[in-house]
Amino acid sequence: MLLGTILLWIVGLLILYVVIFAAVKDGIDKSEVGQLIKMKYGVRDEIITVSDDEIEKELEDEFKK
Repeated sequence: MLLGTILLWIVGLLILYVVIFAAVKDGIDKSEVGQLIKMKYGVRDEIITVSDDEIEKELEDEFKK
């Protein structure tokens, strides 16, 4: 019984977190300040991916110095 209650609380809090996160993000995107920031700085959705080989090579180069 206690495990079910704890699990229900965790699921409820997770759903609440997702709803609040979505509302805040949507609110910021639609606000005047959010629009000004987008116009001035643009949207930065670029994700730079780095392979493990590149990381290892860079670390090896740092240790050689």
